[in-house]
Amino acid sequence: MPPETAPPRPTTGGPTPSATAEAASSAEAASSAEASKRHSHTIVTKELAHRTTETDVFPARWVRISGTRFRFTAHWPAAHPFFGPVDGRHQDPMVVGETLRQASMVLAHAEFGAPADTHFVMWDLTVQVDPSALLLADAAEPVEFDVVCSEVRRRGRGLHSMRTTMEFHRAGRLVARGTGSTGCTSPRAYRRLRAGRLDAPDTPVPLLPGISPQTAGRTRAEDVVLAPADRPGVWHLRVDTGHPVLFPRPNDHVPGMVLFEAARQAATAASGLHPFLPITMTAGFTRYAELHSPCRIETEILDERPGEVTVRVSGRQDGEPVFTAALTAARPARVRSLS
Repeated sequence: MPPETAPPRPTTGGPTPSATAEAASSAEAASSAEASKRHSHTIVTKELAHRTTETDVFPARWVRISGTRFRFTAHWPAAHPFFGPVDGRHQDPMVVGETLRQASMVLAHAEFGAPADTHFVMWDLTVQVDPSALLLADAAEPVEFDVVCSEVRRRGRGLHSMRTTMEFHRAGRLVARGTGSTGCTSPRAYRRLRAGRLDAPDTPVPLLPGISPQTAGRTRAEDVVLAPADRPGVWHLRVDTGHPVLFPRPNDHVPGMVLFEAARQAATAASGLHPFLPITMTAGFTRYAELHSPCRIETEILDERPGEVTVRVSGRQDGEPVFTAALTAARPARVRSLS
């Protein structure tokens, strides 16, 4: 799919004859940000980001710095139907992971030759966030993030897999870092891999009753992805294939970001922290989560460092592991009584 290209920015002309050697040296040491100004940007479309509505696309444009380095501009909205604020001060940290996921697919298509009908799977995802820099008050500021692509494996002229590592800044402040490994599968190979499962979207998935939105750290019942189970700290995955953000199009399995959100909600419910503001989130995915088999979500709370709580989350289906995750958040400081 050919990317759309924005008009080049106007230039201010070359150096004057009186330019000093020091200025020339500074030009040679220009940062990647300065280098990006010398190139036209490419616009991110909803098709490249695998979304169906423009409001769900967070990366806005990018420029190539080198064959494996890119600089993006993104917008994290103050309000969104799903990735909305978690309280009166903070934006949703999950927007970082979603932006990383979208940017990885954009680059796979537009820069590394993955055809438009490629099927993607994210094998692992790690995000580190500074919640104090993820403020609603700064939502109008664009987010700049640098991407380094590594572990690039080719399949002919196309892409087999790669790792993307990103660093996010807003208003000159570091907000987050993240990395993820993405695999690409052709439609033909995907049909072989998913034989017998491709008609899964044709069978309705029963919608389980969800836990309370407050317990899950959500404001709307329709955004809850956990259902009660048989004991504390354990839930069942609640799959709503009609959710416009989590299931933007028919799918024969549960998307990985739904599992990532389930881990966040499970960590919130298990820890009792409201809001649960993760400073580190990691996840690894071992197999597809099927739509029509119960998926059990289990948690374990660890107090590994003073002032922090870590929740390990695992998902199992049909007796097999589906994913594991670990989310760490700071415990709120206790306020001493003056009485």
